[in-house]
Amino acid sequence: MADASLTGTAGGGAAGAAPGGPAMRGSGGPPPRGVLARKSVMGTRPWIAALFLLPALVLLGALVAYPIGYTVWRSLYDANGSGFVGLKNFHTVFSDHDILVAVRNNAIWVAVAPTVATALGLVFAVLTERVSWGTAFKLVVFMPMAISMLAAGIIFRLVYEQDPSRGVANAVVVAVHDTFTGNSAYPGARPRPNSDLRPTAGGSYTSRSTAAMGRPNDLPLIGIPQTNLPGDAGQAKPAAPEADAVTGTVWLDFRPGGTGEPGVIDPGEKALSGVKVQAVKDGKVIASATSGKDGTYTLPAKAAGAQLRLPASNFNGKYDGINWLGPTLVTPAIIASYVWMWAGFAMVLIAAGLAGVPRELLEQARVDGANEWQVFRRVTVPLLAPVLVVVMVTLMINVLKIFDLVYIIAPGNTQSNANVLALQLYLSSFGGGDDQGVGSAIGVILLLLVVPVMIFNIRRLRREGRR
Repeated sequence: MADASLTGTAGGGAAGAAPGGPAMRGSGGPPPRGVLARKSVMGTRPWIAALFLLPALVLLGALVAYPIGYTVWRSLYDANGSGFVGLKNFHTVFSDHDILVAVRNNAIWVAVAPTVATALGLVFAVLTERVSWGTAFKLVVFMPMAISMLAAGIIFRLVYEQDPSRGVANAVVVAVHDTFTGNSAYPGARPRPNSDLRPTAGGSYTSRSTAAMGRPNDLPLIGIPQTNLPGDAGQAKPAAPEADAVTGTVWLDFRPGGTGEPGVIDPGEKALSGVKVQAVKDGKVIASATSGKDGTYTLPAKAAGAQLRLPASNFNGKYDGINWLGPTLVTPAIIASYVWMWAGFAMVLIAAGLAGVPRELLEQARVDGANEWQVFRRVTVPLLAPVLVVVMVTLMINVLKIFDLVYIIAPGNTQSNANVLALQLYLSSFGGGDDQGVGSAIGVILLLLVVPVMIFNIRRLRREGRR
């Protein structure tokens, strides 16, 4: 009986353990093998997951995959898309001068703009931690991010206006310049043709003859409208000859109506006061004087035998500031506007990373004797390295497709000097070039430039995910 009971129990146990038996279904053991095959790790059937992903996949294919494939295909055909040309469009890209300028400018953008924006964002994030009004400062710095590229381009197009009365940048530059350097009262003044004064280097005028004592050494000028003369300009007077000095008069050798005699101080001809006169011998200035209200000047006796020179500072026109949008500075000026917009973005991300830095490490470094610069360079920056890489990579991808700022800020006559690949893509395809083959080739090149940065970013995210 005992053996039969044991046998029955064992058989019952074996029967209860059979796949699909009631004992297994009620015991909370692993599900049947067929069920495992029908469900994913998350417990969802694969066809249900695919059904939910289908709309996103369709949109991704229509808006990303198809345009990329079509652009690659289109880059192998001619301007109107009817003839296969192979890699000829890519050869055009790397041989056309305007496109090569765009490639050079893109390299400058990638090297400068992300670096400067990230550096400023780092400085702002670190410094605003130490002030009570740091939140308000961050708000002001981040505010340009709320402005579209179009609006920012219009703003900086006005900021960089050449006219100081309209352009803020030149208004500041001119104000600083005029604080330390005065403007000439007689811009555009010049001697009469075939007179004793002749043009010399740098915009100055030098006499052909040498100065002598005991006779007037007059320096007549023309080319100044009567309306541009100072309000207190009076009648010019002949200088009294002196036996031990060189004297003369500087005046406007023109009388209203044109009835005066050239080289002679006639009634009604105005004195030019404040004109600097130099005595030059062997290329060196040995004496100088300034004309008075009546136009007369007096040089010491050592000026005898020297040539008289009116330096260019007497005739320089009004300083109008810097040509920000000229061929030389147009690209740096546009990069500055980009940094103004994106430094706030970098600051916010870096400030978020800085909030996660353990304060104990910073305090320990200070206790060990490190100054603030050493703490920043050897502790703060290394701990923020992952965040700095994220910001740099994001901005690098962003500047590779920069278009709006360059198109709006750069004037038509210097747009070719500020050209970038995204703008050249538009110009080649739709902006007058009417060659979508070359435009598509530029698009493919931009894609190839972005792909390595994206691969680097993906690998970095995977490495951080494994930690």
